[in-house]
Amino acid sequence: MKKILIVEDDRTLCVELSNLLEKSGYEVEIIRDFTDAYAQMEASDADLVLLDISLPGENGEALLQKYRKSNDTPVIMLTSRTEDMDQVLSMSYGADDYITKPYNPTILLLRISAVLKRTAKAVQTEMYKDIRVSFVKGSLVRGDEERILTKNEMVIFQVLFDRQGEIVSRDDLMTALWDNDEYINDNALSVNISRLRNKLAELGVSDAIETRKKLGYILR
Repeated sequence: MKKILIVEDDRTLCVELSNLLEKSGYEVEIIRDFTDAYAQMEASDADLVLLDISLPGENGEALLQKYRKSNDTPVIMLTSRTEDMDQVLSMSYGADDYITKPYNPTILLLRISAVLKRTAKAVQTEMYKDIRVSFVKGSLVRGDEERILTKNEMVIFQVLFDRQGEIVSRDDLMTALWDNDEYINDNALSVNISRLRNKLAELGVSDAIETRKKLGYILR
């Protein structure tokens, strides 16, 4: 049974959400004390978080931004506001979806189901040396330092990571990028690898990707 954490200060809405989710086969956990909501989010073993933007103390966007530094649990933002900027900020901070209140129960359940299915297909996190790699968010984190990878950079890194210690040809990398519905030429591949190297170097791993002339690349 999947567990959903509700972070919402409207008690009436919490009850409605809880009843809806439990009737739909989910286990529910509710945060009721917002003096340290972030610590409670971190401590929860929920499979998905429903996070309201307007909360007492830290707002939902601030909580999401902090939460994403150490946790890849999918998050759907809830808000009664309809400004485009709220949606833009929420998604840029790592939200997996966004829904406005009053919500349609059927649509909310469909969104929850879709997000759970989508995120279940991906490995949440792996460690490369002392860097935490989030394949869902597309980020590299070492201590308090984080680097966000582009879609192409993440594809390249994942191929190299999955075959760590092996030589990966440029053709293999180009094929992976092509299969990812991204057109990329030989020069663009070099640029993406260079940028990936720089981001790894900024996190203290300057010799991560070695070039083997005429053969390809190897992740050390």
